Amino acid sequence: MKQDFSALAKQYFTLGWCSFPSDEGIRNWVSHTLPVTKGIVNSAENSHWMRYQNTWFAGVNVLTNDAEGRVTDGPRLQGNITEFINNILHLKTDNLDKGQISVCFAGYPKPMQAETEATFRYRLNRDAAHLDGLLAVGLQRRRYLREPHSYILAIPLVESPKDAAPFVVWEKSHEIIKQEFQKIYNSIRQDQWHDIDVTQAYQEMRKHIFEHCRRVAISVSPGETYLVHRHCLHGMAPWPKTIPNTADGRMICYFRPHSIDIQSWLFDN
Repeated sequence: MKQDFSALAKQYFTLGWCSFPSDEGIRNWVSHTLPVTKGIVNSAENSHWMRYQNTWFAGVNVLTNDAEGRVTDGPRLQGNITEFINNILHLKTDNLDKGQISVCFAGYPKPMQAETEATFRYRLNRDAAHLDGLLAVGLQRRRYLREPHSYILAIPLVESPKDAAPFVVWEKSHEIIKQEFQKIYNSIRQDQWHDIDVTQAYQEMRKHIFEHCRRVAISVSPGETYLVHRHCLHGMAPWPKTIPNTADGRMICYFRPHSIDIQSWLFDN
């Protein structure tokens, strides 16, 4: 029997995100992958991914999965979330990038030497809100569209307190960002998009979103998942001082496969 995703599709396209209940495919994948991720996080060769005085393991593309999400001899990634991506978004889940293993610990974020005070305050007070794919380039950290993604697929790997550094999203921000970028890029040749400095426009978008969009923290358990629109402003909240540390912290695997067609990245739903 084909699953009815109509309510989830409405939420995703309207608000910019949706979550999926636990299912066997995801539970099996987490069960196999978790021991591997713990080894990755605790490996000396990956210690350079620790940030903010050992309160965040950034772990970008450190998971050793194949394009279908298999880790070593484990199962491919499959479940209601992959069905939704394939059948509702008409995107693929057989072209996954190497997963990011993001692990937060109690006290996140603590000041980091390589960061300015203003940048740290932004992380602390605005959850380091950002749009994936806009890279900060050069000493002035000007923003350019260099890595357009198809979506953000999030898979919690361990149980953690609800308010312990949750993923946050600004609902309906994807519509604002999409419309503003269409204004910027519409009259520019596609092969020149990656050279357009969008720093000021991006900063203005964020300010508008902070003032007009609802900030929502997403926290789900292992076996459950959530999906975030590629144009959504999102970030990671601090770990409250009132919540003690847990053995494995707050551990999430993120997949952000690159969009093959940048035109589709900008104009498709």
